[in-house]
Amino acid sequence: MVKNPLLLLLKGVAMGAADVVPGVSGGTIAFITGIYDELLSSLKKISPSALAILFRQGFFAFWHHINGPFLLTLGCGILLSVFTLAKGISWMLVNHPIPVWSFFSGLVLVSVWHMLRQLPRLEFFSILGLISGTGFAWWFSGMAPLKAANPELLTFFICGAVAICAMILPGISGSFLLLLLGIYEPVLQAVTTLNAPVLVVFASGCLAGLLLFSRVLSWLLANARNITMGLLTGMMLGSMNRIWPWKQINSDQISNVLPHTYEQLTGDSSQLTSACIAALAAVTLVLIIERIAERS
Repeated sequence: MVKNPLLLLLKGVAMGAADVVPGVSGGTIAFITGIYDELLSSLKKISPSALAILFRQGFFAFWHHINGPFLLTLGCGILLSVFTLAKGISWMLVNHPIPVWSFFSGLVLVSVWHMLRQLPRLEFFSILGLISGTGFAWWFSGMAPLKAANPELLTFFICGAVAICAMILPGISGSFLLLLLGIYEPVLQAVTTLNAPVLVVFASGCLAGLLLFSRVLSWLLANARNITMGLLTGMMLGSMNRIWPWKQINSDQISNVLPHTYEQLTGDSSQLTSACIAALAAVTLVLIIERIAERS
């Protein structure tokens, strides 16, 4: 049984909200809320041996084996968030981008601090993972997105299987990966218009990728935790290249600039205060979630 179903549902809502935004990972939320290891462990149990339990011992034994109440409650929270917040977050990103990106920047930075505290000590391999993860995510998040015109259903399946791997990795955004693959807007449109065929095929791809990749990641955390944690933390830190709020756009090139430079370029000095408030709100929220997670 889930100890606190409402709290777990809210964690799922937070994961879904993060996954909607290109640049933020639901895996980050899972980690800072203390459910990351349990999520991977539960997903790993969905295997042929679980099917054997289903046929031999019945549904309830199968449901208990895969930690069904946990997965169902978390999944409902994620879906609830995706279908209710997609339009609102899209509107906020268009009309108030700097406060939104500042909120997620604060979220990522405090999450990096949170993850570094999980390491017993900074040894050679964890530092190597940290540097490698930061470099990879910085390079990855700077890639130019593609545009796919009228993607086929098979494309949705393959992209779903690939993107879901990023969605459970702290620091690598599944939504941004969809953006790179050129199907972020078609997927978001399918969610907002409830395009059932596209959603079913995309969800099937996500499920296939999730079941395969969760086993790999779970094995890495069990057998090489320090370097894996360092790598995941670095990937979170490197994602700042994508979500940094202040951007300068020159033709097709987008570069990060300091708030003072942005003010000189645009003449808009009102954004810094709201950005600081948003970032501080994110830090406060993470600390509150962390405290609640420790108590539960």
